[in-house]
This record gives sequence, structure tokens and C-alpha cells, in this order.
Amino acid sequence: MKKNAMTVDLSGRTAAVTGGGGVLCGVMAEALSRCGAAVAVLDLKKEAAVAVADRIRASGGKAIGLACNVLDRSSLETARTEIERELGLVDILVNGAGGNHPKGTTSMERMAPEDIGKIAGGLVTFFDLEPAGIEFVFNLNFLGTLLPSQVFTRGMAERRRGVVVNISSMNAFKPLTKIPAYSAAKAAVSNFTQWLAVHMSECGVRVNAIAPGFFVTEQNRKLMLKDDGSMTPRGNKIMEHTPMGRFGEPDDLVGALLWLVSDEASGFVTGIVVPVDGGFSAFSGV
Repeated sequence: MKKNAMTVDLSGRTAAVTGGGGVLCGVMAEALSRCGAAVAVLDLKKEAAVAVADRIRASGGKAIGLACNVLDRSSLETARTEIERELGLVDILVNGAGGNHPKGTTSMERMAPEDIGKIAGGLVTFFDLEPAGIEFVFNLNFLGTLLPSQVFTRGMAERRRGVVVNISSMNAFKPLTKIPAYSAAKAAVSNFTQWLAVHMSECGVRVNAIAPGFFVTEQNRKLMLKDDGSMTPRGNKIMEHTPMGRFGEPDDLVGALLWLVSDEASGFVTGIVVPVDGGFSAFSGV
């Protein structure tokens, strides 16, 4: 892990990070701690959340790891109660839980006329996508952002202070081939970020989002890299469209995160989606 290029003062603040047991949000949770925040690491897998919280405490920070289902309001409310008892009222919410699923994914980038109706080899066209698969992906990413926001921003609005950072995606700017459900869901996250920023603007709650480009995580590793570490065809295509010529590293997200959560640094910033993508969103391909 690289040392932070910047720090902000989050002393006395409490942050909740959903999806905090993952690679990217785990690094975010650690970065918030290094700036003085007490951090609640929330993840569907308790052991993953606890592992990140243990790392934070081993470095001298204050953290707890909790199992939490972002699609279950009662689970979120139970987590909020535990956080308030152990760490205090939540001032910062990072909505990092999300992901894709094979049932919301086609097997080809473009459908040829002769592909229609084919079932050989497990071919999945647009016409073969099942509503349940689309619903799963959309709920995880969109409702998994909306519900935690409802549960954790109520107290912020009552105290007239708080920050929400949603995690959108490059898919929200330019939908990627093969993953229509994920692309649509992340577009919804970006739109919701703007909506909630306006809705909460008189309550002292700022709402912004980060849109990561391409970072290798456990979820997408096999799509990007072969077992020998070389890039897959899809990985190569992504690299050809990323002007900086590399995948992102988790620490590349830290600067944008710390800027957005700091009232001193970005106190007049709300309703924006910040690409952290190595230039992907700026490149037309020619």
C-alpha cells in the first residue's frame, strides 16, 4: 500500500463503509481511519469486515467489523445501533457495496442475427436474460445504495451535518458490452447521487460519488487477467482505451475520497460524480 499523498482531519468523526470487506472499500476504510475517523466496516461477509477492522486497529485506529446486508433495512438498522453504541453517530457514509452477476450478463459483446435462438455452448443473448438476474444486479447496486442512505442520513439531516460518498462506475458514463444490468444500475447510482444531493441540500448533508475506472478485484480478476498474469482479450481492450496505460490501484481512489469527505476541502461540493479512471472516460477510441 502506498502512503497517502494527502491527509485531512477527520478527528471525532465516525464513518460507515458498506462493502468494506472488499479490496477497494477496505483501502478506503483504512484511509479514513488514518485521518482520524472511527470506522465501521460493514460487509455481507462478517469475516471480511472483521479482517479489515483488525488491520485498522493493529495500526492504532478505532474500528469495528459488522455483518450487514445492504438490502435488508432491519440489518442496516441493527448495524447503525451497534455503531452508535461502539463508535458514535455516523457522520460519513461510503456506499461501496455492489457488484455484477453472471445472470445479468450476455456471453457476447454484439449479437449477430444467426445467434438468435441459439442455445448451444451456453450462449446467452440479450433475449435470454432473465428478469431475476437483472433484478439481483440492480437491487444490489441501486437499492444497496438507497437503503443505507435512508438509514444513515436521517441522523445526519437531524444534526445538519454529514457526507455521503457513493461508488458509481465507468459503466455509468459509457455502458460496457455484456453487462447491461450492471451498467444500468450504476447509471442509476450516479443519477441518485445528484437527486439526493439536491434533496438533502438544506439539511447540511453533502452527497457525491466516485466513479472508478478499471481496478483488478477478486470479482473481476478472471475477466481481466489470465492465470499467468497476462491480460485477457477484454483486459487488453480496456487497456487500449485507458490513456494512462495501466489498471487502477486501490490507493488511487484515496485522494478523491478524502477530498469529498472533508468539509474544509470540499464544503461547497455536492451532487458530482468524480471519475478516477486513468482517462478512460475522456478517450473516444481514436
